[in-house]
Parts: sequence; C-alpha cells; structure tokens
Amino acid sequence: MMLLPCPWCGARNAGEFRYVGETGTRPDPATAGPEQWRRHLYFHVNLRGWVRESWYHGSGCRRYFTLERHTVTNEVRTS
Repeated sequence: MMLLPCPWCGARNAGEFRYVGETGTRPDPATAGPEQWRRHLYFHVNLRGWVRESWYHGSGCRRYFTLERHTVTNEVRTS
C-alpha cells in the first residue's frame, strides 16, 4: 500500500487520489504551435528518480497539491 501525504487531511491510501501528472512549464497558448503542444501533452521524459507531480484528493478534501515521488521506490516527500 502506498500512502500519500495530503497537506490538509494527512497521510491517506493512494486509492483516494488521482494522478494529475508531472509538473513543468506549459507552452504559451498565444505563441505555441501544434508541434509544441504535441510534445508537451504526449512526450514525457519518464525519468528514474525524484519527479515533481500533481495529485488530486478526490475522496477527501477535493484539493490539488504537489509532491515529489521517487519513480523507482515510490518514496514520497512533500515539496
């Protein structure tokens, strides 16, 4: 079982949450072309190690938050 630390509700089972995605810079909607959006939406680096991620606590406080997760060990730390 993987526990995620919700900043408002405390540590909860990962089944209560929805993975939103890795955090990063978003292309500028006013200047970005289709190729930039394609790369942003579909091509991810998928690194081994610590990655900043966004999560949504749908079964609890219904808030979004960011944490860091090690993609090999699933160790979690707040950022």
